[in-house]
Amino acid sequence: MTPLLQGIRVIEVGAVVLGPYAGQILADLGAEVIKVEALEGDIARDAFPRGEGGGALFVNNNRNKRMLAIDLKRPEGRSALGRLIETADVLFHNMRIDAAERLGLGFEAVAAINPRIIHCAAIGFGQRGPYRDRPAFDDIIQAASGVAGLATANGDDPRFVPTILADKVAALHAVYGILAALVSRGQGREGAIKVEVPMFEALAAFLLNEHLSGATFAADGKTGYPRILSPNRRPFQTADGWIAVLPYTDRQWRAFLNEVGRDDVTEQPWFSDPPQRQAHIDELYALVAESLPARTTAAWIEVLEARDVPCSQVNGVDDLLTDPHLAEIGFFDVPQGYPAGMVRNLPQPVLFDTVTPAPDTAPRALGADSRAVLREGGLSDAEIDTLVASGVVRT
Repeated sequence: MTPLLQGIRVIEVGAVVLGPYAGQILADLGAEVIKVEALEGDIARDAFPRGEGGGALFVNNNRNKRMLAIDLKRPEGRSALGRLIETADVLFHNMRIDAAERLGLGFEAVAAINPRIIHCAAIGFGQRGPYRDRPAFDDIIQAASGVAGLATANGDDPRFVPTILADKVAALHAVYGILAALVSRGQGREGAIKVEVPMFEALAAFLLNEHLSGATFAADGKTGYPRILSPNRRPFQTADGWIAVLPYTDRQWRAFLNEVGRDDVTEQPWFSDPPQRQAHIDELYALVAESLPARTTAAWIEVLEARDVPCSQVNGVDDLLTDPHLAEIGFFDVPQGYPAGMVRNLPQPVLFDTVTPAPDTAPRALGADSRAVLREGGLSDAEIDTLVASGVVRT
């Protein structure tokens, strides 16, 4: 944990990946993040595979948080959370707007409780458009945003990127939205701040950054970034495996072509002009593909690194577990105090070398901090006892 956001209290009403991932980043930056769960807990707690501290999906997204288990479907639960909202700087949720409003977590209701709150809602589709009420999951957003359809540019069937891309991209947008609002408030901005993070728009903007292309300048302009969509832009086969090679600059292309004995290509009239060279990218990538089977992956990496041509072996997910760079920096180290069954942990990759870190805390049990956080919200022990006894709060 890096204690940069100390003194900032965040209430996270999130589940699975989007909300918890964003909340964990804020917690890793030192904010006090209170994770609000239903009495049965975040479904990720029991997601397979499961260890001593819960499901892997849960433990990888919920460190450094405090845990409150409360039934928000009951008025007593909503009232108790309202007392806690009075003390918060940020309320963040990733549920549909109508569900949030039924639970008293809509912007108007929350701002009425705390006029200085930053209210961030991460949702499927922006509320100003006709898709506003559609349900959304990662696969749905990958399909709607154009990500799944990118493969059709090369004649393949549509396919999903095999990671929870939309959730994590939206979570990162939520984090910077919250941080920007905190900065603005710190500079004197008055009143509650409403932050909306739609997964669809976030992933569409992420995709179109390069692929808007010619449509940037003409109503009927062509979309798609040619180099990225080249069917020959792919990992290349070597004598014993696969490698990624990306000569990009004029110097890098000359170095590669010299190495494979194709200096004649550098003498072509189009070669020294970057836009024209881009127009011949399929031809160049095909030449790379033809050349690489002659040597092993290790041999290519040795010679290409010596010539400063960008390259990498193609790792599988399992290869990352023994990657020498990640091992050297302690990427998977498990902090003291974590469940005994954990042999790897994922770090916060953004480092602040001039800030003294604080110890991370492991993801905690369901309701582990219910009493403490409600007490800090102003509830008496007697009131908390009543909520526990009536089944509104779990400890």
